[in-house]
Amino acid sequence: MNTSARYIKMCAKSSLRARTAESSAERGSRMSSTPISPHGFGAVRGRGYCPEQVEVFAEALSLDRDAAWERAARLTVLAKDMEAEAALLQETVSQLSPQTYEALGEGARDLFRHVQEEAAAVRERARQEAQRLVEAAQAHASGVLDAAQAHAESVLADAEEHASQRLLVARAEADEIRIGARRALKEGRGEVLCVLREARQRATVKLAEQAKEFAERWDEVERAEAERAAAIDAREAGRMARAEAELAEARREFMDAEEYAHRCQDEASARAAEILAAARMQEEQIGRETEQVLQQHSEQSDEMQVQMDNVRNSLTALTGSASGE
Repeated sequence: MNTSARYIKMCAKSSLRARTAESSAERGSRMSSTPISPHGFGAVRGRGYCPEQVEVFAEALSLDRDAAWERAARLTVLAKDMEAEAALLQETVSQLSPQTYEALGEGARDLFRHVQEEAAAVRERARQEAQRLVEAAQAHASGVLDAAQAHAESVLADAEEHASQRLLVARAEADEIRIGARRALKEGRGEVLCVLREARQRATVKLAEQAKEFAERWDEVERAEAERAAAIDAREAGRMARAEAELAEARREFMDAEEYAHRCQDEASARAAEILAAARMQEEQIGRETEQVLQQHSEQSDEMQVQMDNVRNSLTALTGSASGE
């Protein structure tokens, strides 16, 4: 812009030097007949600066000035819009409630819902497994107890049946002995007494043997039942230990699920804080950029105004000098 002004001044000086050789009347007639430029200065005929170049340059300056004013107006509107948007964002951020999973994205809500469902499923599986193990242990214990009672009743019934049969046999033999004794009584009292004594001895021995055999069989039944009860207790203890171990494992899985849920919640909260911080930083950056743009455009507008004033003053000075001559 300064080079153009110097060029205009040089053209004007050369034109003034050319016009000094002409008379005042001729200069007046020429100036009165010279057309007026739309930019506020008259064109001088004869030797001097080229009016077309001045017109083109002045027209270009006018276009640049109009474009600069239009751009400054657009930037001013944009700056106001950005200020309004920044204020709206600031108000929106200030009114935001504490971040929750419902306020985060769909992915965070799905993740939290999945963690809750998984924790509930782990608890339900652990409860069902523990219930199943307890019910199975109770059912097995009940079945074993019923089987033991049935076996004991069967053994007792067999023993009673055997004892009854032996008792019947002994009674039958005793009856035979009594009958024989009565018969022998008629034949001879001595022989009868001897036979009766022998019969009593045999009956006593047989009853003792039967009592001993019954006691041995009963002892065997009691030992078998005790061994079976001990085996059942051992199996039940093993099953209860396994059930407790599985229950402890289920509790560990539940604790892991809860820890995972808390960790996911902490990560989501941290992510929400990062998002808010990024939004605030972006808002501040937009504000700074807006201020820079406004300042730059203000400086450019001032510089353009100064240049336009300089050009206008130069043109005014040139036209004034030409008029004075």
